[in-house]
Amino acid sequence: MPKSVWFLIIGMLVNTTGNSFLWPLNAIYMHDYLGKSLAMAGFVLMLNSAAGVLGNLLGGYLFDRIGGYKSIMLGILLTIVSLIGLTIWHGWPHYVWFLTILGFSGGIVFPGMFALAGAAWPEGGRKAFNSIYLAQNLGVAVGPALAGIVADYKFDYVFMVNLGMYILFFFIALLTFKGLDARSIAPKNVVSESKRITNKAPFYALLILSSSSVLCWLAYSQWSATISSYTQDLGLGLKQYSLLWTINGLLIVVAQPLIAPLVKRWEDKLKTQLVFGVILIAISFGIIAFASDFKMFAAAMVVLTFGEMFYTPALPTIANWLAPKGRQGFYQGIINSAATGGRMIGPLFGGIMVDQFGMIALVSILVVIVLMAIIPCLMYDRPLKRDNTILAD
Repeated sequence: MPKSVWFLIIGMLVNTTGNSFLWPLNAIYMHDYLGKSLAMAGFVLMLNSAAGVLGNLLGGYLFDRIGGYKSIMLGILLTIVSLIGLTIWHGWPHYVWFLTILGFSGGIVFPGMFALAGAAWPEGGRKAFNSIYLAQNLGVAVGPALAGIVADYKFDYVFMVNLGMYILFFFIALLTFKGLDARSIAPKNVVSESKRITNKAPFYALLILSSSSVLCWLAYSQWSATISSYTQDLGLGLKQYSLLWTINGLLIVVAQPLIAPLVKRWEDKLKTQLVFGVILIAISFGIIAFASDFKMFAAAMVVLTFGEMFYTPALPTIANWLAPKGRQGFYQGIINSAATGGRMIGPLFGGIMVDQFGMIALVSILVVIVLMAIIPCLMYDRPLKRDNTILAD
């Protein structure tokens, strides 16, 4: 693995560790500390994700125009400003304003990180994106475990730690990312003449695949929205809930040798990886319908995590393969926006469903929604076949 990719891995680890101090606890903070309903908490999280969709699209566009270094630094600076505000003012409605800005600024960063990984290690294929994905989830393992302890002591310190980690991320990016741009900036004629590109089949394929991501992330987002509050209602403490995310992050890292034989066997069968991952994600929500204690929620998280390990890294890999030269950032922005779009819809949808019909009704519907995501996974390459474009099946 090139040294440049290691810089990206370290940056993503620090970034995600800081973020994961806050995002798993957002719904709990608004519901239990600020006294808002789950539907209102879901609406605020929807605003955060909607801003993230715009940030992802802008981040992908800026990557193609000015390079990953400048676009990532812009996102980091905006995030630091908003986190300073959130550290000082985290009551109502200030929490809404700064959380929305955080969604936008964080959205700018992520497409650049994945696109830079593809540019820095083009021959790495899935490995380049999987390495960033692993760093992301190692941060998810570390962050929530510490956040639960910090929040139990004093919730205000959660915001301060998040700010401190992002300041560290700023210096990592400042000192190491600038040299990674040489192979990432699009030739001006490709960007300026993008409207003349006549082969639209890869873009249509990306949109079909993105619909699968929307459905899966609509369900997945319930873990940091409705399920988080549900665990508190059942008597699980913040430490136990945060430990679920630690299981998620650590398992993604330590279980790589377990899934490696299947990944290698299915290396050229991306559809198989996607469908297998979706089925496992659906099973995990079926387990939640019967969960009443920590062990059952942990079992659901384990199954969810294995599904995520097969499904999630395949998405940026396919997006990178589909992207015309000079449009990698834009395509990564699209696929990241789809995930953010699911996170945008999910909390509000889940909050309304739980308030009206209860948690069991919600998870039952989520199983159906996730299984529906199999259809676009199987059909995304139809436009490519009509256009005689070759892509790994």
